[in-house]
Amino acid sequence: MSENSAAAAIVVDAMGKPCPMPLLMLKKALKQHAGQSFLLKSSDPHSQQDVLRYCQVHALACRLDKIADNEYHYLIES
Repeated sequence: MSENSAAAAIVVDAMGKPCPMPLLMLKKALKQHAGQSFLLKSSDPHSQQDVLRYCQVHALACRLDKIADNEYHYLIES
């Protein structure tokens, strides 16, 4: 995943929302904008397991960046 992918990604802001909301918001965005790149922002540490597993099961490329103790960014390409 390149810097261009991150710059062109659709931002899904799930900051402050508990699981499973980050994953549900990502699923909705994937349906609405198929074939796009997404930057999911989450503050819930449990999102790591949920999002990474979902991407693995659905063969989506996903990169996790831990920005701070309570901020996680996922770059997802479908």
